[in-house]
Amino acid sequence: MYQEKLIQEIQRKIDATKSIIEAIASALDISYDAAHRRISMKSKFSIEETVQLANHFSLSLDKMFQHSDHVLVKRTTEIQSFNDLSNYLENSFKSLTEFKPNLETFLYYSAKDIPIFYTINTGLLSRFKRYVWLNLLSPDELEVSFESFLSKTPMDNRGQKLNDYYSSIRVKEIWNDTTINSTLQQIMYFSQAGLLTADNGKILCDQIKELVFSLEKKCIPNNEQYQLYYHELLILNNNVLVGNKDRKALFVPHTMLGYFITNDTDSCQHATNFYQHQLKNSRLLNTAGTRDKKMFFNKIYQKIELYRARVSSDNEI
Repeated sequence: MYQEKLIQEIQRKIDATKSIIEAIASALDISYDAAHRRISMKSKFSIEETVQLANHFSLSLDKMFQHSDHVLVKRTTEIQSFNDLSNYLENSFKSLTEFKPNLETFLYYSAKDIPIFYTINTGLLSRFKRYVWLNLLSPDELEVSFESFLSKTPMDNRGQKLNDYYSSIRVKEIWNDTTINSTLQQIMYFSQAGLLTADNGKILCDQIKELVFSLEKKCIPNNEQYQLYYHELLILNNNVLVGNKDRKALFVPHTMLGYFITNDTDSCQHATNFYQHQLKNSRLLNTAGTRDKKMFFNKIYQKIELYRARVSSDNEI
């Protein structure tokens, strides 16, 4: 009974075109015949093999055999150094590329902050975000200026792969009026602390404006690859749901950059239903009228200009 249940769950996880015998043989590193004997119930999975299969196919044995509400999740590593951050970006890329970088793959992003995919390349804004993350996550606060950080920290292009991946799939982002707030507030904080020069502060504000402008240009009716939704009421949380017609993965934040990742079918379906419901209550800016679209983006531009002016005035004082 239990072995049959395990086999059924694995069958649900794999690509419909793939042989379950081959999938199990590959996961356990055993021969085709040995896998066939287990599928035909002539041999039993050992405890070690059962655990190995559960880990390989991201199955929750608790949920499967005890009918509990437990969900098996993976956890991203903690970030306490520049190398940790680089490894985090590399591992995030590996987690996402389980889904092919093409238009068959979709991604929903609940953008509490500017989506991380836009701030992980090699530009000044991306390097500033790394500086902020390390200040907030490192047990030993950096206590150096952003300019010193720039001169002492090597250029890291590992995040660029994530940026490129994001550009190759179908994306639906949900924003609200506060999505850019935290990044602007970070610029203001480090400027007022004397750890960021006014010149760089203004450049960072300009780069945020350029980023938002590039998104506005993409918000056109016939762009099915990128769709931006405006939700006036929903409190966003940086959840990410990625998937294709065969399977999905849900990324749930538990710290600033830390995520729990699950492939649990029911949880991912609930998340899908939630996103689709919220999209119905949002305004799709791609197809919104000129007035509504301009109102949304102009509010963002005005807020950026306000912070840019404050960076300049604080420096003068």
